[in-house]
Amino acid sequence: MKTILLVILTLLYPLFVFSEIPIGEKPKTVILQGEDGGRLDGSKWSSEEIQGLIYMVFYIDPDEKELNDHMSQRLKKEKFPRDKVKSIAIINMDATWAPDFAIQSSLEEKQKEFPHTLYIKDIEKLLVKAWNLDDDNYDVLVFDPSGKVVFSKDGKLSEEELELMIKTIRGLL
Repeated sequence: MKTILLVILTLLYPLFVFSEIPIGEKPKTVILQGEDGGRLDGSKWSSEEIQGLIYMVFYIDPDEKELNDHMSQRLKKEKFPRDKVKSIAIINMDATWAPDFAIQSSLEEKQKEFPHTLYIKDIEKLLVKAWNLDDDNYDVLVFDPSGKVVFSKDGKLSEEELELMIKTIRGLL
């Protein structure tokens, strides 16, 4: 009986754990424009822009936007140098019941509150599909200057994971 249970858990384990981009890999290029999304002003965004600096990328279901508030507060205190560390918030527009115009308005307010964060809309879940991100969640990724993932977490970060993320960023500076 234990063997059967172990086999079943082993087979199901990847379904629950491996939705994160593997550390050390550069994900597929994704372009968001037009009906697929893009920047708040409607212009195109490409994931190829994630290189040359350290990037923190937050892929957020609007219904889960408060899941990592503790991380946001902690990152404000860190005050990483803006010429070396950038942040991008990509909103999974298809993961919520809220209408697009309401999310757009909310994002425009967020852009004013956090002018150094680039806000992007993913209307068709292209990043969920191309990068195998966890849908209907809050994904946190850190990229090194070459565009490779050096930290990846789906869902709420524990205090230990948050410390590891910050340590990873400091190590790249």
